[in-house]
Amino acid sequence: MKGLRWTLKLHKWIALIIGLQILAWVLGGLVFSILDIEKVRGEHKIAEQPHLPLTPESIITLKEAIKMNRIVKVHLASLGRMVNRPVWRIMIEDEKHLVIDGLSGEILSPISFELATEIAEADYGGTGEISSVAYVEHPPTEYPHKGAAWVAKFDDRDNTTLYIHPDSAEVKSRRSTTWRIFDFFWKLHVMDYDDGENFNHPLLVGAAFIALGLVLSGFILLFVRLRRKWLIRRALRGSEASAASGED
Repeated sequence: MKGLRWTLKLHKWIALIIGLQILAWVLGGLVFSILDIEKVRGEHKIAEQPHLPLTPESIITLKEAIKMNRIVKVHLASLGRMVNRPVWRIMIEDEKHLVIDGLSGEILSPISFELATEIAEADYGGTGEISSVAYVEHPPTEYPHKGAAWVAKFDDRDNTTLYIHPDSAEVKSRRSTTWRIFDFFWKLHVMDYDDGENFNHPLLVGAAFIALGLVLSGFILLFVRLRRKWLIRRALRGSEASAASGED
């Protein structure tokens, strides 16, 4: 009896401590199942880019771009586009990026306010209008990359925000109210309240083991109670049978 009483108390305290986290896990799962992951990522608001009528002869070669700008060493290079022009994206020492105009050979990075605005407007395919563009030295934690960024905000219902890398001239992150709701519940779900990137840390593992212990102890208590009731009923039937035989 005393052991059962202490087990019940322990079970209640564990349920009280871990119950809120279990509720967060359940709510998180519900939110994840409701929200469309494409909308969370902002992919539904990426504008279709028009075709660039270019020929190989009109684009300068990588060798020419390097020679024109006296670049000594190249770690990585790729040909892409920026708004309505072809560009060479080149990574040099210390992971520094250069963006070179594929037609003129001019270095375009770090990009200006005007170019950042052009990139944001060209990338955005929603119904809102651009409300602000600002260069931010220390972006908020929702921007997962190191260093500064151009932050372009739009006045649509979802408060869309684009983060543009000042050197590579690429849209590196798309954020919105939908993403922030998802991110909030994700952080609760993985119990990483900083950036939500770590989902196998000791706090989460410990909480999972405690929750498992709570479920198992619940099954044990249920079995003990059912067995106890069965024994009581059996004893009552036996006493009733003895009383009936004594009367006879």
